[in-house]
Amino acid sequence: MATTSILDSSPASTSLLDRSRTIAKPGYNRWLVPPAALAIHLAIGQAYAFSVFNKPLGSLISGDPNAPAPTDWTAGQIGWTFSIAIVLLGLSAAIFGKWLERVGPRKAMMAASLCFGGGFLIGFLGVHLHSLALLYFGYGFVGGIGLGIGYISPVSTLIKWFPDRKGVATGMAIMGFGGGAMIGSPLAVALMNHFKDSAPQGVAPTFIAMGIIYLLFMQFGVWTIRVPADDWAPAGYVPNAEHSALITTGNVSADNAIKTPQFWLLWVVLLTNVTAGIGVLETASPLIQETFSDKFMGSGRGVTAAAAAGFVGLLSLFNLLGRFFWSSASDKLGRKVAYAIYFGLGILLYALIPTLGHNLQLTLYVVVACVIISMYGGGFSTAPAYLSDLFGKYQVGAIHGRLLTAWSTAGVLGPLIVHNLHESASEKGLTGAAAYQNVFYTMAGLLAVGLIADLLVRPVAERYYEKGPVTIEAGGH
Repeated sequence: MATTSILDSSPASTSLLDRSRTIAKPGYNRWLVPPAALAIHLAIGQAYAFSVFNKPLGSLISGDPNAPAPTDWTAGQIGWTFSIAIVLLGLSAAIFGKWLERVGPRKAMMAASLCFGGGFLIGFLGVHLHSLALLYFGYGFVGGIGLGIGYISPVSTLIKWFPDRKGVATGMAIMGFGGGAMIGSPLAVALMNHFKDSAPQGVAPTFIAMGIIYLLFMQFGVWTIRVPADDWAPAGYVPNAEHSALITTGNVSADNAIKTPQFWLLWVVLLTNVTAGIGVLETASPLIQETFSDKFMGSGRGVTAAAAAGFVGLLSLFNLLGRFFWSSASDKLGRKVAYAIYFGLGILLYALIPTLGHNLQLTLYVVVACVIISMYGGGFSTAPAYLSDLFGKYQVGAIHGRLLTAWSTAGVLGPLIVHNLHESASEKGLTGAAAYQNVFYTMAGLLAVGLIADLLVRPVAERYYEKGPVTIEAGGH
């Protein structure tokens, strides 16, 4: 029995935020749970739209994005804000995963909303005072903790509600993170335009408004989330009816999971899939503009900045759709087969991209990039179901949290690889598609490593299983 903390036993937690207050009554419609999870992920998915602040943040002193003042922040300095947030996403998910399983999703979602919304409010001070340290601490550190807790908070609950459709359930929630930028980007632009006359570039008041908006929006998920009773199961559901050798009949704790080779193979799987996907997302706008510029396409025929923005939006859409489509397909295909498709098809498509660029096949180039990003999104949403198959439902949220450290690593590794390879090519005088070809060939090589790791996954040995029935810790899980 775990030691009960003051937080877990306080009157407030037992009255409103405690897990016992979220147990669904008989007859509850489980399809009401995904919207609660989606509300959290649509909010924190705003992180993918942080780049919309890059130019405004880089011209707070000068007021002109094209002529920054010597004291203005550089693009590199601003970029660290997003990197810190992604690193903290993985670290906080790993650190707070077991706490989440103990206290339940409602308290975790509340903590996530306070951190994510609060991160914007602290970030406001950083912008207002022109303090880069406060911006890093607010949006990057505090907001990043909100990202991590919010990302994993609905996962184990969804898997318990949908043991027969794990991929569909997690896909519905996690697609929200992929689509959050589709809300966050235009919202930020509209707010900055609204406030531009009252503050430099309108950024500071935009941070306040977005912090409050997202804090309130996330409350829908906080107060509507429900967990099933311990003995609940869908009507007619037979455990392990899928007859897959990879679907465990036991339960593995988070502490034991990281001792298994399966966990670290999946860590490599997620790391390589995310690193490769970031290779496209990180450079999407300059990539398509440089590859299909007027120099190669003919005067007036190149891809404009506006068209490139449309390309970025299209990739965001396929990132969202892929998270639902591929994870849902994995319910039929199996998780191992699904990842084999991500990697096998991905290797071919990444290797094909430079050729399409050299030959100026713009339409096919866009189609291939969209398929690549759909599988990048699918890799995220299939991971929780894969973990549940291998390790059981017990502490799957905590295990997922620890797996997300692979995302933190990829968030630093991906941009580092892309920028170094592109700069090296540019120094050699390469332009257009040639400047990016080594990026895509390297990412194809990374996917080959991921494919090998996926093919090596085997059922978890019984020695890692929990002995006897799993017990409910203080506060439940």
